[in-house]
Amino acid sequence: MKPFAKSWMALLLAGFLLVTLSSVAHAATLSQESLPGNDVCLACHQKPGQVLTMDNGEQLYITILPEEYGKSIHAKSGVACAMCHSDMFGYPHPAKDFSSLRAYRKQYQNTCKVCHADKYELDSVHRRAFESGNELAPTCIDCHNPHTQAQVKDEQGNLIPEELGKSPEVCSKCHFGVYQEYEQSVHGKAAKAGNPDVPVCITCHGLHVVEEPHTAQFRLASPKMCGECHSDPEIMGKYGLSTDVYNTYVADFHGSTVTLFERLSPDQQTNKAVCYDCHGVHNIGDVDDPVVGLGMKQNMLKACQRCHPDATENFPDSWMSHYRPDREKYPLVYYVNLFYKIFIPLVLGGMAVFVASDVYHRVRRALSRRKPAETVQPAAEPQEKPETSETAQQPGKEE
Repeated sequence: MKPFAKSWMALLLAGFLLVTLSSVAHAATLSQESLPGNDVCLACHQKPGQVLTMDNGEQLYITILPEEYGKSIHAKSGVACAMCHSDMFGYPHPAKDFSSLRAYRKQYQNTCKVCHADKYELDSVHRRAFESGNELAPTCIDCHNPHTQAQVKDEQGNLIPEELGKSPEVCSKCHFGVYQEYEQSVHGKAAKAGNPDVPVCITCHGLHVVEEPHTAQFRLASPKMCGECHSDPEIMGKYGLSTDVYNTYVADFHGSTVTLFERLSPDQQTNKAVCYDCHGVHNIGDVDDPVVGLGMKQNMLKACQRCHPDATENFPDSWMSHYRPDREKYPLVYYVNLFYKIFIPLVLGGMAVFVASDVYHRVRRALSRRKPAETVQPAAEPQEKPETSETAQQPGKEE
């Protein structure tokens, strides 16, 4: 093909693409403009008391109050009703599965993916349960009401404390028994009072990446999870709590073994105690609580006997309750440690000096033996005196 013909073909192709793209953009604009606005939907759905009854008798509340929706993050972000309910144009609406609430909601399981595709890529115990066919596994709208969901993060990307405190109530929809235990715990009571420092469900279990809590990995990693708060000087300082909780645990027999397992065999179970074996899981009580608090000796003994059934009344006295020994707390242990801190360096230092001295003298003697002995020269024989002229002139004896 000639260069001139090639140029014309390129121009024609470019023109065709330009016209096509312009048509698509124009069509998209028309389709967006043709979508009904929220006022059209709310004209019917803002009427109070509207309920949709499922075939099994369950009811779905379909009234959407404009003032409530206006406070939601979707309304503030400009999300229109038609963006999620894209198939609900005209009345009557298209037929759907109304056999149960679960069946109805499952039809919207991929709606949130249009804007929140990154959350669908995350691995979670909820997602795995749903994909395996578990009918009770939650989807997005089971936790987030799309019509009233408030903003959960601030401009810095941190969870807003008020919304963080509400998360246990969301989890209680499926985990109500666990929620009842948590609600009566030292953490739950503080969270209900609006304290932002205490952990809630998602603090320990995650938000969209919820791990399986019954695995060996979760158990071995749990001390670090507790240590994130209990080693924070800023948080613990508010309540006069020790920040050595995690460090003292890792330093003892239980913590050292668990840490070793976590590094070398993270998929292997260990029978050594982790934090929640002694303190509880969702029902953690105040240490001074006379019923469950581990500050009470009888409660501590019960906790020890879970792993040490032969433990006697004085068994808990061997544990220092996450405190480092000092003159006020555990003075006997403190002074014994101080004695050994002085005694051991002195003994080892003296032995080192003795060994070094002995080695020095041994080496010196060995080197002195290796020097060659000095050669002894024989004494020189006396030389004969030459005869003088006078001796030669003396007459000899007569024969």
